[in-house]
Amino acid sequence: MNLRKLIEDYLKEAKLMQVATSKNNQPWVASVYFAYDNLWNLYWISRPARRHSEEIKDNEKVAGTIVLPHTHGEKARGLQFQGIAKQLKGEEAKRGMECYSKCYPDVPAEKIRAIAEGKESHVFYCISPTLFVLFDEINFPDNPRQEFKL
Repeated sequence: MNLRKLIEDYLKEAKLMQVATSKNNQPWVASVYFAYDNLWNLYWISRPARRHSEEIKDNEKVAGTIVLPHTHGEKARGLQFQGIAKQLKGEEAKRGMECYSKCYPDVPAEKIRAIAEGKESHVFYCISPTLFVLFDEINFPDNPRQEFKL
């Protein structure tokens, strides 16, 4: 099994991720729609005043999950990750805008451009993953936990 291809295919199919942040040893989780680039950087849009956004300013280390819907009893597949998160500005925000526009063509381009240019209440964020863990009972029934370090 090509682990890189399985993770890539999973990212292509998924749209929603949960991002875990922490402040003063107290974790918090937020669900966000995401896009990704060819280096598997994960992009999303949020407001800077949201709890997860505030916590990223003070602690860039994050973790999260990406899980496709399935029903109880089906073989489980999902991604967990850890990495470094930050708010994007300038050229980095434009890169986030490009990825997000490709993934969500139904979101008006003007809105995404306004976010990237700092003319909206939302901003772009990015996680640069350092580790992905694919939990896959379908392709790896004897050892479903597969690590991929970046």
